[in-house]
Amino acid sequence: MAWPERIEGNDFTLRAWCDDDAAALVAHANDEQVSRSLGDAFPHPYTFEDACWFIAHGRHAGNEKIYAIQINGEAAGSIGVRVGEGVERHSAEIGYWLGRTYWGEGIATAAVCAVLPHVWRELPLYRLQARVFADNPASMKVLERCGFTHEAVLRRQVVKGERLLDLHVYVITREHLHATP
Repeated sequence: MAWPERIEGNDFTLRAWCDDDAAALVAHANDEQVSRSLGDAFPHPYTFEDACWFIAHGRHAGNEKIYAIQINGEAAGSIGVRVGEGVERHSAEIGYWLGRTYWGEGIATAAVCAVLPHVWRELPLYRLQARVFADNPASMKVLERCGFTHEAVLRRQVVKGERLLDLHVYVITREHLHATP
C-alpha cells in the first residue's frame, strides 16, 4: 500500500502517530465519554502505557493503516482502516474517535471523507464498513454524511460496561461510488 504520509484537511491533518504524541493521546483518550462508544481494546482509564502501546502498534499493524488526527498542533484523535483476511480480504472496517474538545465541529466527518479516496485507490476492496453502538447517533451521522448506508442492526450484540446495546452496521461499496453523481 502506498498511503500518503499526510492528508491535509481544513482544520486538521491526518499523519502517522509518533512517540511525542503520547501525552496528547492520554489527554484526549482518558475520557469516559470517548471510551464509552469504542470497543474494550480502548481502555478507560487510558494510561500513558496504553498510549505507548497504541503508538507502537500503529507502526507495525500489517493489515491496518492508522492515522493520528492532528488539530491545533496536537494529536486529538485517530482514524484507521483494517483490511479483512481470508474470505473477507476484499472488505475492510473503518474506525475513528476524536477528543471531546472537538466534538460537533465536523472534524470527524471531514476526516472520514478525507480517507475514503485513499481507501479505494490503495486497496482492492469492494466493501468498507463501520460498526456503531446504538447510543452513538453522532457517529451514525458522520457515516451518513460520508455516503455510508445503514445496512443492519445486530440486536443485543455489544456489552459495554453495564450497557447491553444493539450494534449498527454502516457500509459503502465500490459500486456505490460509481452510482453516485
